Amino acid sequence: MNIGIKVGDIMTRNVVSVKPMSTVTDCARSMFKKDVGLVIVKDEDKLKGVVTEKDIIWALTKKNDLSNVKVKDIMLRKITTIKPSRDIYEALVRMKTGKLRWLPVTVKGNVIGILTIKDILRIEPGLFDIAVGNMQIKEESEKLRRRQDIIDGKGPTLGDGECEECGNFASLTDNNGLLLCDDCSEDL
Repeated sequence: MNIGIKVGDIMTRNVVSVKPMSTVTDCARSMFKKDVGLVIVKDEDKLKGVVTEKDIIWALTKKNDLSNVKVKDIMLRKITTIKPSRDIYEALVRMKTGKLRWLPVTVKGNVIGILTIKDILRIEPGLFDIAVGNMQIKEESEKLRRRQDIIDGKGPTLGDGECEECGNFASLTDNNGLLLCDDCSEDL
């Protein structure tokens, strides 16, 4: 299936990158300064790896001082990439298969951009159902059970708000579709 939109048309061109011999601390500073969750590791424009926020947190669990730890020691080396001429549908399928939220865009091993799921969904929201397959929801079954309890009228407190019966601000529960405070719930 082709959408007709090429990866190169929507990719982010200004990628944040570091060299393999950079320290993890410098890498983290770059990520924070540029407000990104992924940094490309390249040497002479050739892709060598990537470092994510998760990689840095993992490194912190192993060592308290990251000032001497090099990026090459924690970077992900085996990377799925895509060419700029490919369709965004193909990119999304690769992301889903690899359980990734991003793909470096390369030409002959040179990094020219990065594509994220957000980039794709911003341009083509119709691909949401495919993209959502990558996302893991923590405690998903428990959240679904709590949601069903609320629908069935036996759910927990929904939070604070204005009671639909008396107008008082209080902790509310769903009582047959009405958001009621404890006093009004007891009166029914």
